[in-house]
Amino acid sequence: MSTLAIRDLHVSVNTGDDGEKEILKGVDLTIESGQTHAIMGPNGSGKSTLAYSIAGHPKYTITSGTVTLDGEDVLEMSVDERARAGLFLAMQYPVEVPGVSVSNFLRTAKTALDGEAPKLRTWMKDLKSAMDDLQMDAAFAQRNVNEGFSGGEKKRHEIMQLELLKPKFAILDETDSGLDIDALRVVSEGVNRSKERTNAGFLLITHYTRILRYIKPDFVHVFVGGRIVEEGGPELSERLETEGYERFIAAASQGA
Repeated sequence: MSTLAIRDLHVSVNTGDDGEKEILKGVDLTIESGQTHAIMGPNGSGKSTLAYSIAGHPKYTITSGTVTLDGEDVLEMSVDERARAGLFLAMQYPVEVPGVSVSNFLRTAKTALDGEAPKLRTWMKDLKSAMDDLQMDAAFAQRNVNEGFSGGEKKRHEIMQLELLKPKFAILDETDSGLDIDALRVVSEGVNRSKERTNAGFLLITHYTRILRYIKPDFVHVFVGGRIVEEGGPELSERLETEGYERFIAAASQGA
């Protein structure tokens, strides 16, 4: 059993005019192995800032608070050390990596995490199995990472990384963004498959409930104004679908 614990996390971003703007204003969240936590909230509420701050993006400055993984200080780790510790981020907008094939990229990542290269025959078998599960053409293994990929293909590739790298905790930043209904189903099945096989913990960031019809959360957190303003079970997401975020935004404005 592993634990990812976020305590009173405050994060700022440089505004470009030598000023700092506080985005996260005291986030508390604990995720255990095998749990799925959904964070829902309007645009600009800080959801993606939370994801990238945990992953170690240099754009964001941690001004106070802690993030620990099994008691170890995540914020003192480099980005690659965080990955080796068991953290994984599926980005909302996956980047292209020209000149690097999907197969080589994934095998290099696996080698970096494990400290040794997987046996080639075993690796190719695992890669093919993951691509088959995600309904990806085998030819994608030899294409450059995300170059010329559609939005759905990029998201399938992110989930293929998840399945092959087997992290302890996965942060999925709006993985449902830009997916049609078929791609959403396939990607969601990949997430569920990974959770079943590895007992990983998941932090699922989304605007909408549609992905939660495929990936059932254990906990739902409403994120407004850089903090969690309400928490509940799966039924909370259904309330949000009906009521929206307006009352939470109004309450946050009054308390600002």
